[in-house]
Amino acid sequence: MSQLYISAAHKSSGKTTVTLGLCAALAKKGHQVQAFKKGPDYIDPLWLSQASGRPCYNLDFYTTPALQIQQLYRNKSQQADISIIEGNKGLYDGMDLYGSDSNAALANHLQVPVVLVINTQGITRGVAPLLKGYLAFDGAPQIAGVILNNIAGQRHESKLVSVVEEYTDIPVVGCVRRNAELVIDERHLGLIPSNEKSESQSIIDNIASIIEQQVDLDSFVSLGSQALNFDNIDEVSPGELLVAAVDTRVKVGVFQDAAFGFYYADDLETLKSCGAELFAIDALHDRTLPDVDALFIGGGFPETHMQALSANEMLMRQVADFIENYGVVYAECGGLMYLSESLTWKDKECRMCGVIPGKTVMHEKPQGRGYIRLTETGTMPWPGSESEELAAHEFHYSSLEGMPENCDYAYKVVRGHGIDGHNDGYVYKNLLANYAHMRNVGNNHWAERFIAHIVKSKK
Repeated sequence: MSQLYISAAHKSSGKTTVTLGLCAALAKKGHQVQAFKKGPDYIDPLWLSQASGRPCYNLDFYTTPALQIQQLYRNKSQQADISIIEGNKGLYDGMDLYGSDSNAALANHLQVPVVLVINTQGITRGVAPLLKGYLAFDGAPQIAGVILNNIAGQRHESKLVSVVEEYTDIPVVGCVRRNAELVIDERHLGLIPSNEKSESQSIIDNIASIIEQQVDLDSFVSLGSQALNFDNIDEVSPGELLVAAVDTRVKVGVFQDAAFGFYYADDLETLKSCGAELFAIDALHDRTLPDVDALFIGGGFPETHMQALSANEMLMRQVADFIENYGVVYAECGGLMYLSESLTWKDKECRMCGVIPGKTVMHEKPQGRGYIRLTETGTMPWPGSESEELAAHEFHYSSLEGMPENCDYAYKVVRGHGIDGHNDGYVYKNLLANYAHMRNVGNNHWAERFIAHIVKSKK
């Protein structure tokens, strides 16, 4: 068993591309690779899942209790021979002044050695004090190795390696040259999701080939060779609604296509464990809804496909009819946009499903970004109301405009923006639609409650 944490000095160091290449290259060599991503993110996990051939799971201090993070990591790592965690931002970055939610804290919490990816553009001898500072900083994890990235050429590489070897004991396991082929197109929410790029597999294969040539994979794997020791971790019990929900099988249609693809792998697994049979729906091409009891429309980039979505009038009409006939629907962010009256982006407006009485407008800057906290109102339609604040996250450049003042909302926003800065979770009949992205962890048993609501509605 090998386990390694890929981090960096700061964001935009190339760690996502390097991690992607490592996962794909190791999988190609026959390893069972389990990828993880720190923090709330959908796009990087889509790429990492495709690269490793296995679902990627998120590890997030804000939404998930520390014990549950250990449990998830242990359970999924035991099914692989190498686990790779990709960090977010820099090694010591986080919201807390003392680093309790940083990558370093997570690496220490899970007892995983770190490999730093250092962007070496414009630096030679200065790499030594940078590394020595990271080794000596408060709460430093085990830094087992370094991959030097964005190297200009052979002379630059020789200087960097000599400096690292002279001034530190950190082994250099990779020297990755500057290469335009290692750059994945970026857009307003970060990396373009792999489910939207038809050529994504060829991109992954090309990156894996480059990384395989410029990183010593055997040395990399050996840096993290140690046994997992979580024998003292108690199992985290599922939500109380789970037992009640599994008695009845339900069918849930999940929108999964180029426009909608933001789903947490463990949330979908929880839906299945609660008795749901999931049916994939392509909002761009499917003309009719399958015979299902409920719909789950997750986030994504509906604005980049709004003309194709709007052109599929038959499916939009069926979705609207499903909701009007009290069909159970849960929508997050992109799903909320799809259910609104229209979507405007770059001076173009396209008609959407028209269920939510407001128009979605895209902006150049984020309208809601980061972690949020919510409290439930009496309008929350799902059973098992939570009395505590719920931790979630949002990241949307759109706003929902022209909403009536008398709308019903399931949540009051304590931290964040939601739909209007005060409310989130638009409720209409059996529809719940919010900008907040939920995760079925901690006290937020949304998956169990969603299934329980479907079961209750069927009865």
